[in-house]
Amino acid sequence: MLKFIIPAVIFFLIVLFWEKINEKIYQKFKVKINLVILIAALLFVLAVLILLYF
Repeated sequence: MLKFIIPAVIFFLIVLFWEKINEKIYQKFKVKINLVILIAALLFVLAVLILLYF
């Protein structure tokens, strides 16, 4: 039961405080976290497609 509740609470807190998290990371690294997540998602999809192709 806890293995379903704990990730749900963590996900909810990330969604709730997304703007503050994004702002802190931007101040520290001068890069938008949205861009990093977009690039990571595209690389993941690309890797899956390459593995499916070969």
